Amino acid sequence: MLGSAPGLSGRWERLEPRPRARMLRQVLHAGLRTSFHALGRFVASHPVFFASAPVLLSILLGASFSRYRVEEDVESLLAPKHSLAKIEGNLVDSLFPVNRSKHALYSDLQTPGRYGRVIITTRKGSVLDPVHLDTILKLHRQIYQMQVTVPATGLNSFNYSFSYLCLPDDKNVCIIDDIIRAMEEIQSARASNRTIPILRYPITQLADGRQAYIGHQLGGVQGWGPGGTVRGPGSGGRGEGVRSARALQLTYYLQARGGLMDRVASQWEKSFCAELQTFAASHPKLSLYPSTSSSLRTDFQFSSVLARRPLLASLGACGVLAILCCSMRDCVRSKPWLGLLALLSVTLSGLTAAGILNLTGATYNSSYLGIPFVMLGHGLFGSFEILSSWRRTREDQHVKERVASVFEDVMLRFSGSTMLHLMTLGLAASPLTNMEAVRLFCRTAALAVTISYVYMLSFYSSCLVFTGYLETGYRHGCFCRRVPKPDRLDSKPAWYRCLMYTRYQDETQTTNPPHGVSHTPHANLTHTHPHTHPHTGNNPAVHGHGHVGNSTHTHQHTHSSAHTDHHPQDSHLLLGCVRRCYGDWITNTYVKPFVVLLYLVYISFGLMGFLQVAQGSDPSALVAMDTATVLYTNAQHRYFSSYSPVIGFYIYDSAPYWNATVQRDLLEYAKGFQRISWLEAYLDYLSERNQSTSQPRENFTHTLRHAFLREPQFAHFADDIIFAERGQGEEPDVAASRIFLVAKTTENKREEMSVLLDTLRRLSLTSRVRFLIFNPSFVYLDRYAAAVSSPLRHSLLAVLFLLGLSSLAVVEPLVSVWLGLTLLSVQFGVLGFMTLWGVELDCMSVLCLIAALGHSADCSGPLLCGFASGRGDSRTRWVRVALERHGVPSLQTLICYSAALVPVGSVRSNLTRTLFRCLTLTAGCSALHTLAFLPTLLTFLPPSKSRGHGPEGEGQRQEVECVEMNDSTRVVDQITTV
Repeated sequence: MLGSAPGLSGRWERLEPRPRARMLRQVLHAGLRTSFHALGRFVASHPVFFASAPVLLSILLGASFSRYRVEEDVESLLAPKHSLAKIEGNLVDSLFPVNRSKHALYSDLQTPGRYGRVIITTRKGSVLDPVHLDTILKLHRQIYQMQVTVPATGLNSFNYSFSYLCLPDDKNVCIIDDIIRAMEEIQSARASNRTIPILRYPITQLADGRQAYIGHQLGGVQGWGPGGTVRGPGSGGRGEGVRSARALQLTYYLQARGGLMDRVASQWEKSFCAELQTFAASHPKLSLYPSTSSSLRTDFQFSSVLARRPLLASLGACGVLAILCCSMRDCVRSKPWLGLLALLSVTLSGLTAAGILNLTGATYNSSYLGIPFVMLGHGLFGSFEILSSWRRTREDQHVKERVASVFEDVMLRFSGSTMLHLMTLGLAASPLTNMEAVRLFCRTAALAVTISYVYMLSFYSSCLVFTGYLETGYRHGCFCRRVPKPDRLDSKPAWYRCLMYTRYQDETQTTNPPHGVSHTPHANLTHTHPHTHPHTGNNPAVHGHGHVGNSTHTHQHTHSSAHTDHHPQDSHLLLGCVRRCYGDWITNTYVKPFVVLLYLVYISFGLMGFLQVAQGSDPSALVAMDTATVLYTNAQHRYFSSYSPVIGFYIYDSAPYWNATVQRDLLEYAKGFQRISWLEAYLDYLSERNQSTSQPRENFTHTLRHAFLREPQFAHFADDIIFAERGQGEEPDVAASRIFLVAKTTENKREEMSVLLDTLRRLSLTSRVRFLIFNPSFVYLDRYAAAVSSPLRHSLLAVLFLLGLSSLAVVEPLVSVWLGLTLLSVQFGVLGFMTLWGVELDCMSVLCLIAALGHSADCSGPLLCGFASGRGDSRTRWVRVALERHGVPSLQTLICYSAALVPVGSVRSNLTRTLFRCLTLTAGCSALHTLAFLPTLLTFLPPSKSRGHGPEGEGQRQEVECVEMNDSTRVVDQITTV
């Protein structure tokens, strides 16, 4: 008989079996919501504990700042951790240590532990002019004679000069740059009225007959060639004579033998910079640009010092706007303090995370400046979502029940976005990441996000409980004073009535009918209502996936109708704008084509920038502006960019140098370079003496040791050859050797060096001679692009995998698809636009791109879930509902987040400039997708919104609805059949 009842056919259809995946999602979804409902009740039952415990813990851990330490080794942060260049550098140091060089050093090849370096430029004229040349030699003598006292006070103080700290040659004389010897020869010739020796570039010949490369010591050179240019022959000859030079670079190497000498060398570097500053003030015609071994570390960490006040200003601006975003005209329902408490919750979590780092012995670096903004974006969005859900709960419920409903509605989505943050940051913090700065940042950010999530569940939620009790007692949301009833306010001044405006519950019940009930005199008789209304507050039947199993079900209406607002002045300003203006405008049929066109323009410009992505492997691009490192790097790029740094060509195996084929191969490898080669000089030496270059091993080695290396002009080549003893009475073998190569470069110096490194490495794999090439800059260039981009790729793949896995159990598959596409689109846009904005792909920009994954998931995830969970009505209707519920928190987060970023943009630092630009683009692209692209695309793309599951033509199913009706004395439950 039941089967023949026409009115129950829809009910039996609802009882048909469903796919197992969908049933599993429903069970897990319901279980998680129930768990969060119980957690919300527990927090609301113990608000004092959950409010005080995080504060006490933060204070206790904050006391650990006495253990605050700053990272000293910047190279380990900014260079790839595992690279072939580091292995090659260790091999080079073991074969040819700096202390072994007894004749000459190349300032851009050897980088010892301590050194002082200065670039001297002239405002007018040449550094080789007599006046400037004498001044520079005077500066050299002052630096040579400069003394430092260590310790500064006490009876055990000693004075140390450069001659005590320098690297000595074989005659126990300090090794100085060859350009100093050449300038002393020129000065001596002018003083004795002799012919001035010709200074050639880039390879010149000194008075002792030795050839010296001065390409890295003399810059801005004009020669006597056609057009005033210097023509350096590719065969390694002397080059053209120098007519003028605009810059000169001097390097003073120090040796640090133990802890005491390292302190002395450190003090000498500080005195070196102070001496140069004093000298520059007394000689305005010269410009001095100093640099020391500690300059990069000091200037890199100086960004944190510069950003202290702007960060405090960011907190202040964000706090003011957070208070405004949480305020309403209704003084009781307004929650201004919750905005400030949300910021306090983020601050406490940051303090707790910092305390944990201090206790574990971790060090700090300037890249951590981005962590507060990761926490701020995630924490603010969660707090605004909680507040938005609170305003949708029933005001006649107890505070504990309202908090439990908020947890049930919000915390599942907030926990999911937190998991996305932890997944992206956690995988980037794994040993798979080859960049230490990226790994440390992501590890610390993951810890901070975890603590922020816990504090949001405890501290902020307990604050919500307290404000809920204030609202229940009709106390002012700002001053906590009880608000008089309307009859007592009539006698007050107008400003007082405006300040104390609110609506009491009896007034609300009289003017606001229950949700879904028509505001007519016959509303208590009949009610026509679709199966699932979009405005059901925090009802699990709506936010769950799919409908409930029985067609006879009950709706618990939690707030007034979204489209029928009888008190528009009580609504939040942004909510009112989205509800009445923006939602209708963005879903308008005539606006949609323009939004789609805007998205195509977005993709086009993103692609344009994506094709121009450049790697930023220069460490000076991450330091504070107007510092010694930046000024020195700019001067070096301006005056010393004609040639590459000196590249060491190291033959680390015993090779048959006497073999004509090996000689031809080695000469062919060095062809096209400026070079200082012992082998080439030795072969020329043999040819000048009419001796064959292809000799037996014993004759070749004997002539090399006892004739060639004993010539004064060739004695310096002894530093470039390592002999290995064979047997008694036998000539030793050449176990290892080195030659020096310099390439002609253009403006793109680092890109050309990277290409040259790859080319020579491929050549070393096929060569019959085992060799390697090395320069200290290779540590930053080697596999830099792969080391920087790999954390981003791993994080993106981890997010997509997590979304695919969660679609099987927790969320709708189409939600995962849409969220994954949104993350890819935001990431693509941020990467493209930051390139067009002049940001290179370095470790700081990659950190921002990793953080952008979580930020975009925070903004767009709830909107997609809210849209996909609805059934019935049109797509446009559910898009508007999703914008009202989740678009407004995204807009509030964007306003506060942007205000926090503005002070950071004023910091004079390359690192914070990159941080500001990338985070601004992240916030802008995420907001553009959440508020424009997704609301438009969802109106005509899946998932669909079907009103029924039965076949066409079948009658509408019977539904029973429980509607609360009010009379003057009590609440009546009236059941109406639709």
